[in-house]
Amino acid sequence: MTGSTADRPAVAGSAVRGGLLISFDGPGGVGKTTLSRRLADILAERGLTTQSTTEPSPSPLGQFARHAPDHLSGRALACLIAADRYHHLDAEILPALSAGRIVVTDRYLPASLVLQRLDGVDLDFIWAVNRHVRPPDLAIVCTADPAVLEQRLAARGRHNRFEDPGVSADQSRLYEQTIALLETAGWPVLGLDCTSAAPSELVARILPSVIALVEAQVR
Repeated sequence: MTGSTADRPAVAGSAVRGGLLISFDGPGGVGKTTLSRRLADILAERGLTTQSTTEPSPSPLGQFARHAPDHLSGRALACLIAADRYHHLDAEILPALSAGRIVVTDRYLPASLVLQRLDGVDLDFIWAVNRHVRPPDLAIVCTADPAVLEQRLAARGRHNRFEDPGVSADQSRLYEQTIALLETAGWPVLGLDCTSAAPSELVARILPSVIALVEAQVR
């Protein structure tokens, strides 16, 4: 990143009218958790009220959903993930947005458009069960070379069957398709190639888009 956060002017005020929802999605090993945390930290350093969260959500329902791929698949899993997303919105995201916070979530609906399709679920069904989900103000979709993802997963450890050896190529292909799908649906999307750039460089690419949204709404 060019210059330090301290060198950059803070956005006036700490509350954002209606709040902002920023989502990070991408295949396992792409680095979205690191990027979402760094973005939230930088925004907080600028005096903005942020809230970091994740999907599956931290709730008991979300924790059940996190381990569900070991036991469920197909439409049953798609419905469970959607149910947790609605609960996540009602219990955490929407109240935070109403309070003027910037919510940064590690995974959101784009993950379902990939993982549930890998599970054989029809795209129309996924859209249908998520049709009342609030679109983010910016959907950041991270991608990377599948070979690099496989190396990272082997070093980090695989969390579930969606990160089994060889799955990275299918996830990468579907996430690339999802960028186009979301753009067609009218979502504001930022595609980010995370193959080789350092996290600081990647956050520097994201930050102008987020600050533009903040400046349009900050009070």
